[in-house]
Amino acid sequence: MYLYYKDELPSVAELREVRLQTPMQVYSSDGEMIAQFGEIRRIPFALEDVPQSLVDGFLATEDQRFYEHVGIDPIGVARAFFQLIVTGEIQGGGSTITQQLARNFYLSFEQTWTRKIKEAFIALHIESQLEKNEILELYLNKITFGHRAHGIGAAAQVYYGKELSELTLAEMAMIAGLPKAPSTMNPISNPERARERRAVVLGRMLAEDKITEQQYQTALAEPIRTRVHSAEVTMNAPYLAEMVRAEMVARYGEDFAYNSGLKVYTTASAKQQRAAQRAVQANLHGYDERHGYRGVEAQLWRPAKEQNPLPEAEVLAHLQDFKAVGLTRAAAVLAVDSEAQQATLLFADGEQGQLDWSQVAWARPLINRERQGQAPESIVDVFTAGAVIRVRATDNGWRLAQVPEPSAAMVALRPNDGGIAAAVGGYSFTLSQYNRAVQAERQVGSNIKPFIYSAALDNGFTLATLVNDAPINQWNPGSGIAWRPRNSPDVYEGPIRVRQALAKSKNVVSVRLLRAMGVNTVVDYLTRFGFDYDELPRNESLSLGSASMTPLEVARGYAVFANGGYLIEPYFIERIVDNQQQVIFQARPKVACVACEPADREVLEAPQVITEQNAFLVTQAMQSAVWGGGSWAHKTGWNGTAWRIQRSDPITNHVGRNIAGKTGTTNDVKDTWFSGFVSGLVATGWVGFDNLENALGSTTMNSNLDSSEQPISGTEAGAKTALPMWIDFMETAVEDVESKPFDVPPGLVSARIDLATGKLSRASDYTTRFEYFIPGTAPTEYVDKSSSPTVFGDDDSIF
Repeated sequence: MYLYYKDELPSVAELREVRLQTPMQVYSSDGEMIAQFGEIRRIPFALEDVPQSLVDGFLATEDQRFYEHVGIDPIGVARAFFQLIVTGEIQGGGSTITQQLARNFYLSFEQTWTRKIKEAFIALHIESQLEKNEILELYLNKITFGHRAHGIGAAAQVYYGKELSELTLAEMAMIAGLPKAPSTMNPISNPERARERRAVVLGRMLAEDKITEQQYQTALAEPIRTRVHSAEVTMNAPYLAEMVRAEMVARYGEDFAYNSGLKVYTTASAKQQRAAQRAVQANLHGYDERHGYRGVEAQLWRPAKEQNPLPEAEVLAHLQDFKAVGLTRAAAVLAVDSEAQQATLLFADGEQGQLDWSQVAWARPLINRERQGQAPESIVDVFTAGAVIRVRATDNGWRLAQVPEPSAAMVALRPNDGGIAAAVGGYSFTLSQYNRAVQAERQVGSNIKPFIYSAALDNGFTLATLVNDAPINQWNPGSGIAWRPRNSPDVYEGPIRVRQALAKSKNVVSVRLLRAMGVNTVVDYLTRFGFDYDELPRNESLSLGSASMTPLEVARGYAVFANGGYLIEPYFIERIVDNQQQVIFQARPKVACVACEPADREVLEAPQVITEQNAFLVTQAMQSAVWGGGSWAHKTGWNGTAWRIQRSDPITNHVGRNIAGKTGTTNDVKDTWFSGFVSGLVATGWVGFDNLENALGSTTMNSNLDSSEQPISGTEAGAKTALPMWIDFMETAVEDVESKPFDVPPGLVSARIDLATGKLSRASDYTTRFEYFIPGTAPTEYVDKSSSPTVFGDDDSIF
């Protein structure tokens, strides 16, 4: 019989090289688990780390003579043969632990003589090659326990959310009883059968003197408390996790990536990732609230029609159809107290809660994205009893909510090496797996301007150069129409310095700068920042941001200014560790400053694409976008488009004035952006609709809200829609970022200039300031109030 089946049996080498399928786990840079991938859940344990009571439970129930037989138990075989004679069928049972191991590794579970014979021969093979403890360890880590849990470590996690050492005797007995019928005797699928099977295991342990009578009675009386526990994911970062999953499959293939027990450590900080997720979601809820309430999700009964409330069981059944999305949970309104201005809520899990008027008062009716209805006067103006609504948890209790209509993305990079510190691709991964942070190519609007200005500074312009901020009317004889780019808002100041023009985001100045250099020159220059040459428009609309880019591409471009002129390569996998704790991959990023890295870290030098001086000058102009200029005391003060950052004490207390950034808004307000940085972190945020036809609209003041609650009103824009999200993120993120000033690099000179003309000045009052220049570009002429300043763009025909 052996000779007949010999060629079908596994080799001895296979027995020695058994590889337990273990899922891939993804971690943040500081060790918090982000995700686990792989069909099989397994947490391998060495035998010496398994509690003795758990081992005793398995041996007493599955194979009490394990340490005595040679792989086949004659007594068990005799019992199985007797069952065959009595019933006429092959019954389960009679298999030793070694035979069960053989079946799990190499055979099917069909009840046939052929399989039983092969199982016996493989068991003898295993016993001849492995020690008993090795066999038992493989068995405990291999067998199936239901709910995709393989091995005792996974079983403890899935059913109880515990480590093996934390299990009670009753829980160990429950796990030890599962191999007999893991799908039908587990405590989740069939608690009563599981209880009966647990009693059998405890009884066997008592009969074998492995536990006392007191332990037996206590464990027998312990109630069944269990549910499916997921892997110990401690940080929610599904978009980043999916980026890792896709990259790992591309590198190693699905089988090795999912089943080899790899641990992938990302570059993302748990703290910053959480801050980005919170900022994206809170900002979208802010947008949705100021644009108005779209109404209840459903109406289960109508008190106005004297309908009776549904029984609670029916309400709970209806709520099962409304899944949690992002921060929102569905709830049924059981009752509304119009005098107390309060509603009683019921959630799908049976929990009840209260919703106060203060958390409902925002809910003006949505008319369209440009108009909102009258503010409600009472809670019953918003909903009645019987309504199904959505709420979200806040520090002040439950708040009326709805799933936001627009989308958003946020990505943050370490500017020195390109490591992704945080990445959020949308409001809810459950709602949409589309990762807008790295996939959505959207028009960048004025976010393009720092790169245009960088090109201008490389082509003879300075921060003090005056450019004409005046309307442009250019006739196109081919189309028969005039191109009239406009500022937003539609305000013009005449001659304006380049620093101020960037800080105030003057559209017509950007157009004039591009005209002065030529479209081809600018397109070639922009490729230095990593932008795709073929994707850049070959017309003057480029100066206003008609190019489409992903938030990650934009952030990478801004990192060039933040790190002194070097083009880094974004990456998100820092290292990969195999199941033997050996590092099989370690990132070697291209860095802007090699000397800044630890001596034991292998890095490459990033290419320098613009000069350190150019990067500093553009950063200076973007600082003015935050801090403005002039003298408020003398009524010459002005704000840049990012002035709201000034109000953020958490940011300014950490980094002072060392913040630079730029807003971005496209035509018809379909895309809004903010990109900005401190010395150690650059971040880009985008808000818009996935449907390119939808504009973000505008809002009016809400009469129900006081000044502390009043949302931003007016037309949505980068400064109003995307910047608040960036501020929210940075208020947390900067806590762990080394703050350094934007030091003046060598090779620059400074000179006091007249603010009105950009020429040299001998005065030292509010009409002047020190400005930085590349040697040879500083003005040489002193201001003369009797003469007109030189202004680029006075004659459009020149440009």
